[in-house]
Amino acid sequence: MCCFECCIKCLGGVPYASLVATILCFSGVALFCGCGHVALAGTVAILEQHFSTNTSDHALLSEVIQLMQYVIYGIASFFFLYGIILLAEGFYTTSAVKELHGEFKTTACGRCISGMFVFLTYVLGVAWLGVFGFSAVPVFMFYNIWSTCEVIKSPQTNGTSGVEQICVDVRQYGIIPWNAFPGKICGSALENICNTNEFYMSYHLFIVACAGAGATVIALLIYMMATTYNYAVLKFKSREDCCTKF
Repeated sequence: MCCFECCIKCLGGVPYASLVATILCFSGVALFCGCGHVALAGTVAILEQHFSTNTSDHALLSEVIQLMQYVIYGIASFFFLYGIILLAEGFYTTSAVKELHGEFKTTACGRCISGMFVFLTYVLGVAWLGVFGFSAVPVFMFYNIWSTCEVIKSPQTNGTSGVEQICVDVRQYGIIPWNAFPGKICGSALENICNTNEFYMSYHLFIVACAGAGATVIALLIYMMATTYNYAVLKFKSREDCCTKF
């Protein structure tokens, strides 16, 4: 019975909001970083094989994508550590700390650190809104190519002379220069691109990466509420020796 009551007290002090946000954050960042990394590599392969046969035309793009892949490594490492820190901060501002370690009193330093987490989480939330929007750009580009291929495959156009007039020019997106050759693919050649494994995988991986970025934004919103609530309780009720369970 004593062990059961102890377990109930421990479960009552778990910061469930922070725990859910941490799981969601880890899942979202893992999807964004893992799928985004592979999708970027597939995009470079598609460009090199079909849209820009001259290496010098897409040299800058290749360098930018390689840099983005290194940035992905840094993002994954940072959010792994940051998620653990926020989860630990959530645990240490619950009543479980008071019940397990005796009297729990806040200090000015503790409230300052909690306020720093609030500010940093808000900044990261705004930044990830931008990342979420940016991750939707390749999804839009691949969707346009895929929808054009579906038009080519449709019974109304398939087998007619007008098929070869249906084209996709990736130069209009600004990812390769206008002097890149061929830059534009039409008709059956475009249909063959859509049937390749690189295109299929890259398209769907970009969708998953975008969904992962969205999940990370939701996780950061939950973190915002949790850290703000924790900071408010620590600041305004510290004299009453109160703790938060959020």
